[in-house]
Amino acid sequence: MRKLCIWSILFLIQIFAEGDFLRRKINSSSEENDITSLPRDIHGAPPETLVIKLAEVIGNYKTLRKMALFWFRVVAELRKFWSEEQYLPGVPQNEIPDLKTCLLYQQFQVINCCISRKRLRIIATESLESMMMQASSNIKESANDDDGAPAGPVLYARLNTGERVLRLGADCQSGDLTLLETGEPVYSPVTQEGPLLTEDLIRETEEFVLRTGSVGAGCSQLLSDMQAFKAANPGCILEDFVRWHSPPDWTDNEASIEDSDVFDSGESLSIRGQLSRRMQKEGNLWRELWLTSKPVPAVKQAPLFDEDLAVEGILNAFEDIHPLELFGQLFVSLLGLGFAIAEPMLSSSKDFSKLFSDCKEYIVATCQNNKWSEKVDDLVQVYDTLETMLLNPEEALKMMKQTEESNTVTDEPKSRFKRLSLIFSSKDKVSKKNPSKDQTNDEEKSTRQSFSSFFENKSSLFSKKPPRSGSPSPSENPPLETDWTIV
Repeated sequence: MRKLCIWSILFLIQIFAEGDFLRRKINSSSEENDITSLPRDIHGAPPETLVIKLAEVIGNYKTLRKMALFWFRVVAELRKFWSEEQYLPGVPQNEIPDLKTCLLYQQFQVINCCISRKRLRIIATESLESMMMQASSNIKESANDDDGAPAGPVLYARLNTGERVLRLGADCQSGDLTLLETGEPVYSPVTQEGPLLTEDLIRETEEFVLRTGSVGAGCSQLLSDMQAFKAANPGCILEDFVRWHSPPDWTDNEASIEDSDVFDSGESLSIRGQLSRRMQKEGNLWRELWLTSKPVPAVKQAPLFDEDLAVEGILNAFEDIHPLELFGQLFVSLLGLGFAIAEPMLSSSKDFSKLFSDCKEYIVATCQNNKWSEKVDDLVQVYDTLETMLLNPEEALKMMKQTEESNTVTDEPKSRFKRLSLIFSSKDKVSKKNPSKDQTNDEEKSTRQSFSSFFENKSSLFSKKPPRSGSPSPSENPPLETDWTIV
């Protein structure tokens, strides 16, 4: 059994290492958006992703125990990838979770995005330290210059006293905004990125806010932005931050720029205005936070989002995931893949476009209503219909004409799916889909159990304790890809 899992995970690793992850020719042409939207419509995973490959491999095992052992190896590899800061293959490297995809894919996105953020933070820290060293060097070199102007690309801001202060964490100039007190250009700071929330964490956050009324996370982000703004714009005041961060809360006076004050340096002062009423109220949160904030660039601040804690939570969740939760996401993702592959060939076919559209609409309606688990047999029949149109188009066309001429034809798409699947399914195939009641009850009982039940009553699936003597022999051969599949 252990050899079986090692063989499978090594197979995956080899594919990842060669960069030949999942090559399929999905000819989308002008209908690319429609094709790629179906997996998202049914809350699956995009084609050619890690989730799809895992679904295909797991689908080739016949028992839950083999699937659980394989999943154990997958999670172990995920931990290794994370500890070595290697990106997961088949997953975007720096994208926030796509809430229209399955939770498993969202969690893979979080892992890769956390790796990107950690790498970028290291680069930003090194860049800031290099800039400060260069600034220190410039000060020494300019000590003998008459004008005292600093050299190099280091950014400075001039205070009212005439002193030049180093801008820390400045990203780029913010349009034509200038600081109200000093007239210096306003620079947008590099700010901390927000938390990476998957759909389950968003629900938990919403419930927490509704239950407690707490908005602590929002205050932390605002305080962080204020500190970054102060570091990038020496000499700034609250009004400057409001004009940059929340323009609707600032109203300019009608005085023209020609009537504005002029400094000795010849730089015109920005037209003054006033804050909105909510900003002027006593005890306003923004004012209180501004008074407590200090000029600290984002890279030097305490992180608002702990990447290590977030990924560790995801990996722990993978260890305790319920079989139904895992298999459901893999099953729906494979459905989406099948339709993405078939779409270019069937959507434009004058013979099958109508039936294909019916199949697609039924799949979307069933999955969006979260009733797919109650209609697995119907979904499999729809998939069989799709497969028949692709592999046996002549037979499918012939039988479609026969059913259209029949008096029993109804307008309900599901009825058409059932008839077609029964026509093209052999008796052996039908018998396989209709197991005995005892087999069905045993299977339902086993699928309701957690993976951990297979491992010596441990609380987690991933206990390394060896199986009992009654367990299957570890010398089993790897299964053929044609032994058993999910769909």
